[in-house]
Amino acid sequence: MDKFIHIRSTKFPILPGEREELVNEGMYGKALAQYLQGKLRERGYAAPFICCEDWGWWVELKAAPVAFGVCIYCGPERDGLLDLFCTDGATARKKWSWRQFRWVDMSSYVDKLNDDLVAIFRADPDIQVISTALDSPFAEDQ
Repeated sequence: MDKFIHIRSTKFPILPGEREELVNEGMYGKALAQYLQGKLRERGYAAPFICCEDWGWWVELKAAPVAFGVCIYCGPERDGLLDLFCTDGATARKKWSWRQFRWVDMSSYVDKLNDDLVAIFRADPDIQVISTALDSPFAEDQ
């Protein structure tokens, strides 16, 4: 994914105990990570775990030839809602694989994941899709 997907929903509140799991203050998104783990599994992804990272939350996805997943970032709370942003964990269309000792083209994985995430969000009437084309999660005043 070359872009970030920006959403808002009451479905993804700050969970009890989540604050204590955070590496950096304000990087919420555990409820969204759990939701996506389930929804992506329904679409055939192997999503073995979620975890909190210093920048937000990570939904691990297997089957790609290199480490891959969904990154979830959180903006400031507004009127009881969190601004949540998703992107893939590939960071580039080509990634170096030490195990395979070559560059791996991630384009097909990135494109499919982006399409699936957008479809998941748009199919849920409780989720407001703000943007599917942000260059950075905090680039514009939301």
